[in-house]
Amino acid sequence: MEIETMKTSFFKTAALSLSLITLSYVAPAQEKQQQKIDDAVTVVGDFSKMSESIPKELMNMAQGIIIVPKLVNAGFVVGGKRGRGIAMTKMANGSWSDPVFVTLTGGSFGLQAGVQSVDLLLVFKHRNTLENIGNGDFTLGGDISAAAGPVGRSSSANTNYKFDAEVYSYSRSKGLFAGISLDGTDISVDKDGIKAYYSQDITAKTLFSGTSKAASADKLKKGVAAL
Repeated sequence: MEIETMKTSFFKTAALSLSLITLSYVAPAQEKQQQKIDDAVTVVGDFSKMSESIPKELMNMAQGIIIVPKLVNAGFVVGGKRGRGIAMTKMANGSWSDPVFVTLTGGSFGLQAGVQSVDLLLVFKHRNTLENIGNGDFTLGGDISAAAGPVGRSSSANTNYKFDAEVYSYSRSKGLFAGISLDGTDISVDKDGIKAYYSQDITAKTLFSGTSKAASADKLKKGVAAL
C-alpha cells in the first residue's frame, strides 16, 4: 500500500509539474500575440487620424484587410521584407471577423541601402482572396494584383479613380505616407500564432467565417470599422 501511495503521489506531482511548465509556456506566447493585436489597434488608430487617409469608397467596398505593424524593409543592393500581422475579413452584416495571424516575407532587387520600418495596411476587394491563404500562401504582384492605394477622405477626391486592383497598399513611416514595393511579397498563415492566441487548433477559414466563438479583439474590429 505504501508503494502504491508513493506511485500515486509521484504521478500527481509529475502531472502538476507538467501543467505548470505548459502554462509557463502558453502565457508568454499568448501575450506575444496579444501584443500584436494591440500594436495593430495603434496602427489603425494612427491611420484614421491622418489628414489624408484611405478613401471611404475603398473601405466601403473592402472585404478584407491585413495590418502589419513595423514591417521591416532592409537591404543593400538586395533587399528583403519581413513582418507579422493580422488579417480580417468583413462579414455579411458589415462587422469584421476574428483576427488571423499572418506572416509577410519577400525580397527585391535595386539600388537601396539602410533599414526602414513601416506600418502597413493592405486592403482587399474580395474576401475569398484572403480566405484562400488558409489553403496555402500567395504572392502579391504574382498570384494577385496589388497597387499603391489612393488617398483622400472625401468622395470628390476619388470620383475618377478606378479600383481595378485586388489589393491596395498603404504604408506609413514617421507619421507620413511612405512608398514601398510589395511585388513578390509572400503572405502565409501563421498557424503557431493562431494556436498560441486562441489556445487551440483553429483554422483561418473558421476564424474568417465568424463562427469560432473565440477571442474577439473588439477594439481592433471597431478601429477597422471606423477607417
